[in-house]
Amino acid sequence: MSTSTADDRVAAEETLSEAEYRERLRELPPSAKLVAKVLESDSPLSQGQLAEESLLPDRTVRYALNRLEDVELVGSRYSFRDARKQVYFLKR
Repeated sequence: MSTSTADDRVAAEETLSEAEYRERLRELPPSAKLVAKVLESDSPLSQGQLAEESLLPDRTVRYALNRLEDVELVGSRYSFRDARKQVYFLKR
């Protein structure tokens, strides 16, 4: 008997192959690539945490996150610690 849920099936469908992930990332600006690299090593992170870790200005991090969301490489959810903030993670 299978114990998978609908959420598990959706998550499995959203998983990208390494080649597809790299192809989507290839055309993005360097700031988006850096933000993705930071999220690879430490995730989920808020926009402020990403700015601290990447040493990029908040505005640049916001732009990078928007670009990553446009190509569906980054997802977000509300923080469990502070529901006023969103945290970001890679969709892989």
